[in-house]
Amino acid sequence: MIGGYQFPSLTTILCGLFAAYIIQSAWTLGQLFITPHCPDPSKCIPPLIAKNPKLQLLAFTSHKSMPEYASDLHLIHHIHQFDYTTEQETTVIVPISRRVRNNGTMYLHIFLTSRGIDPDDWGSVVNDEHSVYGLAHLTQYHIPDASAFNLLGKDKDKEDGRTSSRGLKPVTHFQSLVVFNILTDPVSLPRKDMPYDIGQSLRLHPSGNYLPILHIDRLSARLRDLVEIKSSSKEANLTLRYSPISYGKLRLWRQFEGALTPMAHLGFTVKDLDEVKGIFSDTNLYFLFITFLVAALHLLFDFLAFKNDISFWQGRKTMAGISTSSVAWRAVSQIIIFLYLMDENTSLLVLIPAGIGGLIELWKVKKAFHIKFEGWRPKFLSSRTSAESVTQELDSQGIKYLSYLLYPLLVGGAVYSLMYTPHKSWYSWLINCLVNGVYAFGFLFMLPQLFINYKLKSVAHLPWKAFMYKAFNTFIDDLFAFIITMPTAHRVACFRDDVVFVIYLVQRWLYPVDKSRINEYGECGEEQQQQQQHQQQQHHQKKKSKKE
Repeated sequence: MIGGYQFPSLTTILCGLFAAYIIQSAWTLGQLFITPHCPDPSKCIPPLIAKNPKLQLLAFTSHKSMPEYASDLHLIHHIHQFDYTTEQETTVIVPISRRVRNNGTMYLHIFLTSRGIDPDDWGSVVNDEHSVYGLAHLTQYHIPDASAFNLLGKDKDKEDGRTSSRGLKPVTHFQSLVVFNILTDPVSLPRKDMPYDIGQSLRLHPSGNYLPILHIDRLSARLRDLVEIKSSSKEANLTLRYSPISYGKLRLWRQFEGALTPMAHLGFTVKDLDEVKGIFSDTNLYFLFITFLVAALHLLFDFLAFKNDISFWQGRKTMAGISTSSVAWRAVSQIIIFLYLMDENTSLLVLIPAGIGGLIELWKVKKAFHIKFEGWRPKFLSSRTSAESVTQELDSQGIKYLSYLLYPLLVGGAVYSLMYTPHKSWYSWLINCLVNGVYAFGFLFMLPQLFINYKLKSVAHLPWKAFMYKAFNTFIDDLFAFIITMPTAHRVACFRDDVVFVIYLVQRWLYPVDKSRINEYGECGEEQQQQQQHQQQQHHQKKKSKKE
């Protein structure tokens, strides 16, 4: 406070910056959907598509990205009268040459031309005044998924020597789905200040109109549509999917595609980029905007939850009312989940927050068990208050009842998984068994804390600010569980957290605030009230003395 002015809190500043970011992002995205205004037709380029030109669609394959001769091309699809105003999809058979089977490349060339052009006349196809062109990659080097096998039995793949080591070498895969679009909005474009993402693919007709804009949707080129090309592969099925596209969506999609390259340079893997593509290509446009807002809220709540959680544990003077076993369990479970997500090659969008959460949980263990380090050697401080001793007795009692149910379930699940479920390795089996225990019985490990709350008839010792931010994020995680690709067990765990949140809320409603108990900051409400009354009395006495 300076001169009677109190600076806003960090939470207020963050919320203000967040609101400014949302407004700026909404304004930027909104600009993409505003069509140019051309009051003077002489300064604008009108679209040829407004005249409904009659066009045909040609699709060729080639081993070169820029073929020079007709012999370099192979016609795989031809629509004599192409209706570019309606969505359509077709599947064609593409021959796989020996060159492609030997790790060669293959490209798809899509042309829109006049209906009278002969597809076999390569020169006429390229030089036609109505010709519009698009290029797509049909092959990609990718690491195959590791094979799984029964660890106790004989598997055919294992006998053939095709185990997880097979996935160490990238091999050629075929892109079985190609999505392309044509801008069908009759938008006149200004000759000056033309948007770069539109102008880079613009081609003019001799009449002065611009030709239809053909867009190859690279956001729809997903890893799930890759098919491994083996030595015995002679042909492959290719699905060509077409849909008209609006002016705003075309600009938005090209902005997204342009953002993928910097992300790759920042260290995002192919799988991470595929997850980002899935958010865009598999989501409705309106739902996509809601997802952006929800993702920003998730980041804000995550930061505020971490901030309040760390503040709570930094200022914690006593562990009275806190289940130390639950703290230790959360640390162990978070590490197991992190290792499991790494073994499943999960996206960094999920892996990084899990790793940060694991580090924070380990730091909480140090605080909860009063561990101090002398150099690299940990030292346990055995001094406890009477309140902490009572809490520890209740905690031990809850763990004792819990172990009667937990251990048989864990052992039984591990044996069943070993006998009937295929795994990539013994390490993968171990991590899967541990994480299944975390996901399936993680709720049970919340019981000691709930048991302590029930015995003490209070929840004042819990970090409620951090808890509420985490609770908001559980509902956001429910939404992301359907959007971001993640293991099924991790997806189910997102909904399990909702149950935990509801139980804690019920306990907070059942046990009202008790001012005689120590709260989450290690302070007593009655002591604070007495201090405030004492300060008020001193303030009145000073005023009296000044008047006298």
